[in-house]
Amino acid sequence: MIFLKAFIVGGVICALAQVLMDKTKLLPGRVMVILVCFGCLLSAIGLYQPFADWAGAGASVPLIGFGNSLYQGMKDSVDSRGFIGLFEGGFTACAVGVSAALVFGYIASWFFDSKAKD
Repeated sequence: MIFLKAFIVGGVICALAQVLMDKTKLLPGRVMVILVCFGCLLSAIGLYQPFADWAGAGASVPLIGFGNSLYQGMKDSVDSRGFIGLFEGGFTACAVGVSAALVFGYIASWFFDSKAKD
């Protein structure tokens, strides 16, 4: 049942992002930034963690979850290191995810040719 809940929650988040891209003139990059900032905002006001605990991977895998990770990393780092934590926390909290995206993107580029949209 937890897999079904995660699938539905993740699907709803992605569907809402797709509707935002289809029904507005926002570019995909801007929608991604909105999702990350929305995840940070929900984390800052204390709403994201209870939602993520309930929804599981359905809430932590989309870009909203990335915003939550950034916020939590920065909050923990500021609490322990002070002002310098603003610059350090986001990098340490999300380094594994960003590194994996770079490595797997590079590996995928060996197998697929990119083509410009016409």
